[in-house]
Amino acid sequence: MQPDHSIIGETIYPYTQIMLQTLILCIVVTTVSLILKSLSRRRSSKVFLVDFSCYKPEDTLKCSQEQFFEIMRRFYPSYTEEGLSNAKNKLTAVGLGSSAYLPRALLMEPPCPSLEEARKEAEDVMFGAIDEVLVKAGVQANQIRIVVTNCTLFNPTPSLSDMIVNRYKLDERVLSYDISGMGCSAGLYVIGLVKQLLKVHKNAYALVLSTENITENLYIGNDFSMMAANLIFRVGGAAILLSNSATDRRSSKYELIHTIHTNNARSNLSYTCIFADEDSQGYRGTRITKDLLVEASAAIKANLSVLGRLILPTSDKLLVAINSIVKRLNMARGKSYVPNFMGKIDHFFPHVGGKPVLDALERTLKIKPANMEAARMTLYRYGNTSSSSIWYELAYSEAKGRVKKGDRLWQMAFGSGFKCSSVIWRAIRTIDIEKRNPWHDEIDEFPVTKYKFTAADYFVEPSA
Repeated sequence: MQPDHSIIGETIYPYTQIMLQTLILCIVVTTVSLILKSLSRRRSSKVFLVDFSCYKPEDTLKCSQEQFFEIMRRFYPSYTEEGLSNAKNKLTAVGLGSSAYLPRALLMEPPCPSLEEARKEAEDVMFGAIDEVLVKAGVQANQIRIVVTNCTLFNPTPSLSDMIVNRYKLDERVLSYDISGMGCSAGLYVIGLVKQLLKVHKNAYALVLSTENITENLYIGNDFSMMAANLIFRVGGAAILLSNSATDRRSSKYELIHTIHTNNARSNLSYTCIFADEDSQGYRGTRITKDLLVEASAAIKANLSVLGRLILPTSDKLLVAINSIVKRLNMARGKSYVPNFMGKIDHFFPHVGGKPVLDALERTLKIKPANMEAARMTLYRYGNTSSSSIWYELAYSEAKGRVKKGDRLWQMAFGSGFKCSSVIWRAIRTIDIEKRNPWHDEIDEFPVTKYKFTAADYFVEPSA
């Protein structure tokens, strides 16, 4: 008896349909899943600046340059009248006003630059900034998964990041890193580091703490190339809270667009232009040579060559390429073509460095004076707070109500090595004027219209 194929077909066909439909459904589900995963990866690869806070010391720690010189004269017999006089004659080139802050230890009578006091300075700055940024962001300390600190000259045991973990009782699985010896560029360098860490650790908060410590690092000799640091560096610090969670985007201030870091330490002149050293009398300090401005220009140029490829329009890139070819072939002499980097940038925040550095930067990059206002006023009001100074500048523009939705912000920092870092942010929203801002109660007093200083020779120690 032959099998009835029509019956078999009728029996198998429904199962075939079911299998085909199941296969199609699996393909659709898999495709949608891959698309969602890809979109999730794209979203999670973004880094947001939730909020930041700059530490503002109490008024009792304000110290004018005249008061500072009186402290040095009264309590440090190692200073000579000639050394102090030479330094005082250079004050007009520094760019500081009379309201920057010194650590409590140096204002004691007599001063007490001890390890205990240095640790207290670090605690005041770090915890003051962190407490405020957590309140501003509405984030609990136990939500933080990554902690990165940077401080060039003060590296206690336990470390600064350990001090933070202990104070806020962070989870034992928290990732903590301490960056030292990298100078004023370190604050932006660690932003780049956190960007890489957040590629691995999803939906995480990262806390960055940028500061410097003055208490144990006062130079007490008479070599002006080392005394310059005494005249310009002051107390300050900033806490920055970052996230890669898509849910934090709406409440965040800025989105990270680019991070560029360059290091010219292979050049001996670059390597030694800011150098921890001892003078002829054995007093320790940081020597700043006349090569600084030249080496800073070289480091900045290297950084801009990378940044330009990311933000400049094609027409400017073409002109830069043509100019470079012409120069190499010795077909023309004269100044190199300087593209308009501010064409795609709304706010510029360079490291305050010192007045000669800001002057050179403004002149070389053809920056409009209005775009240098935040840097010059930060230097005038707070002094050089090292790696955190760029955050006081951003706070200045926020306090002025100048940061609008969609604005692009360029932070640039440079320091020993010689290194240069640039970070580009995009404002997610228009930034409201906040009370929790170091400029809030005095912003109407700025800019200081009488901000005029002579072009005195700031750095006096030539390279070897």
